[in-house]
Amino acid sequence: MPKTRPPYPAEFRQQMVELVAVGRTPAELSREFGCSAQTIANWAASSGVKAGAHRTVPASTLSSAEREELARLRRENRRLQMERDILAKATAWFAAKSDKTFTPSTSSCNANHGLPATDAACWTSRPAASHEPSVPSRR
Repeated sequence: MPKTRPPYPAEFRQQMVELVAVGRTPAELSREFGCSAQTIANWAASSGVKAGAHRTVPASTLSSAEREELARLRRENRRLQMERDILAKATAWFAAKSDKTFTPSTSSCNANHGLPATDAACWTSRPAASHEPSVPSRR
């Protein structure tokens, strides 16, 4: 006996149809939302929307200021995406590098005058003369 599932809510179906109408493919939506691409295509067809059809504003209807702003925003979007990718790679690199560095254990915190392990390690690794705060002498 084939598996059946309860019908999708009408709101969900309408949202899928609207996404298809603005240019998303049924396959993309299928991967993202977990229902079959054929089902989404059927919903779109029954509502009169062609799958993959774009409802875009023709470029001739945009003013020159709007075209300039659109071009500027697209450049900014590309730049921000590139910065995000660079930061993600740098974060991964630093995370991989920090896994290889030594970190004092937290069990040594109690023996270090109640300081966190990293502070205590920094404090005890300095020469004894630098433990005293430097106070300018008054003459």
